[in-house]
Amino acid sequence: MFELVDRARSDDDAATRLGQLSRLPALREDRAAHLVSLAWAAIIGLLATETAHARASAYAAFEALSRSEQADFLAYVQAERIEDAHPRI
Repeated sequence: MFELVDRARSDDDAATRLGQLSRLPALREDRAAHLVSLAWAAIIGLLATETAHARASAYAAFEALSRSEQADFLAYVQAERIEDAHPRI
């Protein structure tokens, strides 16, 4: 997944695949640290690339999360809206 994040900066297909991966139940349930799932890591990676396609993929992946998980995610990235999230990795 982290290789895809690196490639997403210059490869829209990699960004699309990251967005798809973030929807897999296994990645949503696998926690890297406390609240942070591998799905969140994928979304954060997409946001951090700062390309239009990657951010659009991140927004769609975020919308696929439950409302409570969206709220937790926004608190984690310290943003009021997903569009305001600009994490650095």
